[in-house]
Amino acid sequence: MPRISYVNGLYVPLRDAALPIEDRGCQFADAVYEVLPVAGGRVCHLEQHLDRLGRSLAALSIAWPVSRRVMPVILGEVARRSRLTDGVLYLQVSRGAAHRSHPFPAGIPSSLVVYGWPQKGPSAAMLAEGVAVITRPDERWRRPDIKTVGLLANVLARQAAKEAGAYEAWLVNGEGQVTEGSATNAFIVDAEGRIVTHPTDSHILGGVTRSNLLDLARRAGMALAERPFTVAEASAAREAFLSSSTVMLLPVVRIDGRPVGDGRPGPVAARLRALYQEMRGR
Repeated sequence: MPRISYVNGLYVPLRDAALPIEDRGCQFADAVYEVLPVAGGRVCHLEQHLDRLGRSLAALSIAWPVSRRVMPVILGEVARRSRLTDGVLYLQVSRGAAHRSHPFPAGIPSSLVVYGWPQKGPSAAMLAEGVAVITRPDERWRRPDIKTVGLLANVLARQAAKEAGAYEAWLVNGEGQVTEGSATNAFIVDAEGRIVTHPTDSHILGGVTRSNLLDLARRAGMALAERPFTVAEASAAREAFLSSSTVMLLPVVRIDGRPVGDGRPGPVAARLRALYQEMRGR
């Protein structure tokens, strides 16, 4: 498939895409991003992703690089030119390029990059067998609710998971509570059968998939509790699972090498994933 990107008004082959060396996203991580799933040639949950993009831009006082109503046109055109049917689109907005100085520069336009790639989602084996996670200290900056490109702490946590033979790292704060994963939201099913996940505050990124899963669970009459949970509580849970735009929902069957429940994917995760797939198919 051709890989076509959008860079500040131009559609160019990905191999030719470039930003100025003084782009503030490169030098200061002064940029925000979104990852949008594409299914059947359609960009999924577009308005929710643009809502979150708007919140991130406002939090950092970065101007929209184009009007919001134009953004879907650009995303759709990148997908069309790239012949992207099933996969993801990556969108990044930086404050722009200027002489390297910490304060915000005046009078420069923000910068927009969009590109995509095919992705099939988790394998049948991952869904049938579940995945393992490890726990790591949450060493990110104090505003992970803003979706910035400053992801070094996340990268180090995910690398630690890879080296441990796990799929993901769940991040743990100073109180022993799981906040979220390095690139996912974290859930457990407690002893009473309630789905538990950290509330959307300044300590986590409010995932679009997380929000949709909770909405589906409420509609289905499933018990919910948006509250912090500890590593000990997660280890004693009936089930655990994680979510993101790229994997939807994955059951977690081991935490730090110890089995969750009976060590197999549970019925709550299976039901929620089925509900989500049904929603995405509409």
